[in-house]
Amino acid sequence: MKDKLQELRQMRMKARLGGGEKRIAEQHAKGKQTARERIEMLLDSGTFQELGGLATHNFTDFGMADKRFPGDGVITGFGKLDGRRIAIYAQDFTVLGGSFSQVQAQKICKIMELAQESGIPVIGLLDSGGARIQEGVKSLAAYGELFVRNVLASGVVPQISVQMGPCAGGSVYSPALTDFVIMVKKTGYMFITGPEVIKAVTGEQVDFESLGGAMVHNSVSGVAHFAADDEGSALRIVKELLNYLPLNNSEDPPRVTPYDDPARRDESLDHLIPESSDEPYDMRQVVSGVFDRGSFLEVHAHYAKNALIGFARLDGYPVGVVANQPLFIAGVLDTDSADKIARFVRFCDAFNLPIITFVDCPGYLPGVAQEHGGIIRHGAKIIYSYCEATVPKISVVVRKAMGGAYIAMSSKQMRTDLAYAWPSAEIAVMGPEGAVNILYREEISKAANPAERRQQLIQEYVDKFHNPYSAADMGQIDEVIEPSTTRLRLITALEILRSKVSSNPPKKHGLMPM
Repeated sequence: MKDKLQELRQMRMKARLGGGEKRIAEQHAKGKQTARERIEMLLDSGTFQELGGLATHNFTDFGMADKRFPGDGVITGFGKLDGRRIAIYAQDFTVLGGSFSQVQAQKICKIMELAQESGIPVIGLLDSGGARIQEGVKSLAAYGELFVRNVLASGVVPQISVQMGPCAGGSVYSPALTDFVIMVKKTGYMFITGPEVIKAVTGEQVDFESLGGAMVHNSVSGVAHFAADDEGSALRIVKELLNYLPLNNSEDPPRVTPYDDPARRDESLDHLIPESSDEPYDMRQVVSGVFDRGSFLEVHAHYAKNALIGFARLDGYPVGVVANQPLFIAGVLDTDSADKIARFVRFCDAFNLPIITFVDCPGYLPGVAQEHGGIIRHGAKIIYSYCEATVPKISVVVRKAMGGAYIAMSSKQMRTDLAYAWPSAEIAVMGPEGAVNILYREEISKAANPAERRQQLIQEYVDKFHNPYSAADMGQIDEVIEPSTTRLRLITALEILRSKVSSNPPKKHGLMPM
């Protein structure tokens, strides 16, 4: 027995070294940690329990017979993060470049199945050169097995992908199927085809960073949700993100001990909105004044900046926050912001997070590019998502709520539970200039002084419609509130809505406009 224990310890020691000390040194020279070091950085000390640590491939072709490593390039198991259970897998680039193999797929799929059955989140730390070419079509088939697990776990347990190294070809679709993608700057890359293939096929010259780096996918493509300066920062984002999320879709999100006075009034909110409706302001000031101090975690901060989304807390309870951002193109809705909002609303609904929406939107962005780019289809995603959501929903019209944007942004008709408005709210079918041009074109043309008459009519329209009171009179707004009381109003409302029971008609699934 003593010899057998010694043999086991030697095998485990070999597994801990991954591809060997030389490969580990090369990994460190790139500013990257090994798979095991990353797991140790993320999880609570001493809680990681590995599964499949001794598994190896059984291929002998293409010189693979002598390239067997315990674990076969991925470490899988369970552990605790801030005392909460999670499942985790980490690709090991020191072993055959972390290439995705049949054994890797079996190990990851097993851990994902166990996570789904146990109702715990799945964290993937990704660092791989792609499919293992030596295994041929079997490695491609292995991706298919993984994609199925990603889809089946979607909306059941949170899935977070951390891109710490390269990710190319078919392998990019697994993180794309997860709920959140975090990318490390300078070392994390994602692309379908690399720079060399692109140059050969299209003649375009591009480097890794410009093609699929962290900031490209955070600000241009929208594939990634967070950009981290280094691996430690990326893992801290994982921890912070999970603090807002339940372990699975049958649990409530975790409340923290309240540390901010629920009755706190931020008087600056009473004076935040500019006198001119065309003047911008930062919606983040509204968010920071309303929610528990320092609790806002912005998601997709670099993408579609005309929309603001993220997680925050009210009296210790996590909520999802959706808002227009007047600092960027006046907070209008376009194709990208529609996708950004719709996806976040659906995530919050899947994991029992109440949705608080702050509205200041003059409408959908006009233009040929937007129309041809499918603004109708993309804009419908917001409508679909809000209508489908059964979690508590509260909207606050801060300033502009015009036309279709008023309806789309969690209006009363979209099954929103409570709709508030600030006195600065402007709720109308369209802006005053456009409305007057349509309604009074003939009268203005016949006036002795057309410009003066037009201005008079605009002011009359503003006085009559550009306020929250007409909407409140018709029941479209439940209450017009003082901005500084918004925090207390929301906390009190959520106390009632927390026990809300709502459901959708039985069906396999709806057909969301894609």
